[in-house]
Amino acid sequence: MPGIVIVGAQWGDEGKGKVTDLLAEKADAVVRFQGGNNAGHTIVRDGQTWKLHLIPSGILHRGKLCVIGNGVVIDPKVLTDELEELSRRKVDTTGLRISANAHLIMPYHLLLDHAGEAKLGKLQIGTTRRGIGPCYADKAARLGIRVQDLLDEKILKKKIIAALEPKRLSLRPFAKDPRLDLQTMTEEYLTYGHRLEQYIADTTRLVHDQLDAGRCVVFEGAQGALLDIDHGTYPFVTSSNPVAGAACVGAGVGPKDIDEIWGVTKAYGTRVGAGPFPTELNGTLADQIRERGGEYGTTTGRARRVGWLDLVALRYAARINSLTALAVMKLDVLSGLDELNVCTRYRGAEGAEFEHFPYHQTVLHHATGEYVQLPGWTEDLSDCREESDLPPAAREYLQFMSDFVGVPTAMIGVGPARDAIIWTQASAGMAGAGSRAPASASA
Repeated sequence: MPGIVIVGAQWGDEGKGKVTDLLAEKADAVVRFQGGNNAGHTIVRDGQTWKLHLIPSGILHRGKLCVIGNGVVIDPKVLTDELEELSRRKVDTTGLRISANAHLIMPYHLLLDHAGEAKLGKLQIGTTRRGIGPCYADKAARLGIRVQDLLDEKILKKKIIAALEPKRLSLRPFAKDPRLDLQTMTEEYLTYGHRLEQYIADTTRLVHDQLDAGRCVVFEGAQGALLDIDHGTYPFVTSSNPVAGAACVGAGVGPKDIDEIWGVTKAYGTRVGAGPFPTELNGTLADQIRERGGEYGTTTGRARRVGWLDLVALRYAARINSLTALAVMKLDVLSGLDELNVCTRYRGAEGAEFEHFPYHQTVLHHATGEYVQLPGWTEDLSDCREESDLPPAAREYLQFMSDFVGVPTAMIGVGPARDAIIWTQASAGMAGAGSRAPASASA
């Protein structure tokens, strides 16, 4: 059985949680490998809606090994709150394991994140202000506090002092904030340590054991490839690497442990926060797609920007991730539109055309989409469970996407419900899917 990486192939919010939840039913372990609680995965099961931020989507499968890897940054308050909510809703969390090497978001990270965005004014990046960036910055500066430090009071206090020292000037406006009191902070985080101790483990070894035993491991990414700090629309990006290669670093496995890479994309485009969005729509049509698709952030509640499907960006994401399959979500949202525009190239401010994703941010910021028009459809897709159930125009739309990107489509989402999924013929050849119609498709 394989190692399967699930990544976002757009600007995040593509539906990775649902895809991971479905594949997790056949998998033996699910590993979250980067990001923090700036991510949000919404899953609808048995009429209930679940919103997860740190815990892998596989936790909804009883007893499943669910790992928060070393590449994740963890706000322990958010994590403990999430555990309590799952417990309240009778979800078994005994399968959760947290890497001892994962870094912790501290109160000063939250304060610095808020202050940093406010200082930028109109140039704000649009972060979720959850302290993610400052935490990763401390990790790179070797000033980070790790999960294992929660279990040693002396080390924890020393590391907090060391981390605070170079931030004195930046934190001066918050000098009287009780959250920055050394003793208060130490005691609060030691309490988190006692609460989380049962879950803390050498997760790299646990994942190795699963792979060595021939079991299926799903590696779950957060955000999307176009928000990657190296390969995305910098500086309007996240603070980590949400590309497939980061699964190796963030979980402690090698490239040969990865067999399949599924890229999740919507049938249209969305983006949260600032940054270039060449196919963005405004006005009535944008409002219609936003409302039909429920395009509001799981973590922030912010309305998402919406636009036509951008195949230039999707092909770029396929390349930097070496995608082996696409999972196309929310195809049903496009029902009722007479014509659908699909972006196949960009036009720059000077009139130049770009068939490939521009490397220069000045070009990208002023680029607009050049489109191919495809016929729309009026049929309700929510009851479709086979490709043949889809109207011809919907099948043509999917085929055009797959042909342009050069990656087969393995899964199609036709509604928010867990069983509103079509497993395509292409999924039959995917080792992780097991069969063309896994049990998850009819659960």
